[in-house]
Amino acid sequence: MARIQVLITLITLCLLQLFSGTLSSTFTITNKCSYTVWPGILSGAGTPPLSPTGFSLEPGQSTSISVPTSWSGRLWGRTYCSQDSATGKFICLTGDCGSGTLECSGSGAAPPATLAEFTLNGAGGFDFYDVSLVDGYNLPMLVTPQGGTGGNCTTTGCFVDLNNACPSELKVTEASNGEDVACKSACEAFGDPQYCCSGAYATPDTCKPSSYSMFFKNACPKSYSYAYDDGTSTFTCAAADYIITFCPGLTTSLKSTNGTLPVAANVSASTRKTTPTSIGIAVVILLTVWRWWQLH
Repeated sequence: MARIQVLITLITLCLLQLFSGTLSSTFTITNKCSYTVWPGILSGAGTPPLSPTGFSLEPGQSTSISVPTSWSGRLWGRTYCSQDSATGKFICLTGDCGSGTLECSGSGAAPPATLAEFTLNGAGGFDFYDVSLVDGYNLPMLVTPQGGTGGNCTTTGCFVDLNNACPSELKVTEASNGEDVACKSACEAFGDPQYCCSGAYATPDTCKPSSYSMFFKNACPKSYSYAYDDGTSTFTCAAADYIITFCPGLTTSLKSTNGTLPVAANVSASTRKTTPTSIGIAVVILLTVWRWWQLH
């Protein structure tokens, strides 16, 4: 009996190792901008923080991060960042997370900022993802599922440069040279409840699209433009990895696009990818089981 119990325990460990290795995603974050971008990552309440929570991406550079199952959170790009010579703090003109360091360490983006939002392995086992301009816009960004199945697994985001076309009352400019660097939401600019979907406007029936939110929606039809823009802005996929691209380079002008996005390839995959490390550990456990059985 003891021999059987030990065997069951070892086999269980093997299965757990394989199972844990398959329930993870990889986020590949790519900078196709002509300038440096400093991505920031904020995990949702009750989900483990990713590592790192902030880093630098030079033009053309990519990095990959392993994301555990059931993770939720948001990712964005910070721009015009530098270390303050007087205080030594790391600060960014757009998307700053206020940590004073390269890593955001649990702090979110100061608006305006383009946000990629994720809830992995949510209802029905689906990943839910979107690109939100509800807090404004600072740079183009696309989210592209890879190797997923189920749901619609569609590329979403905003690939046009809205900073120059931004209404003047929403523009954020760099003080020294007057360059347009971001575009505020109407809520951020005016604080009016009808734009913020708050107070008497805190329901889908009372908070409707405004001319300002329609500026974002017309340019980026698949992105969130205001708080109750769920129907055309939230997408689902299962068992996918994700590529997050800054300045995807499909177009650089609002006037030269109708907002159509490419559709990601819908490659069938019943489970998330198993890492070589997980396979190796599982093989070692199985060999141990076999060897133990031979000796006993």
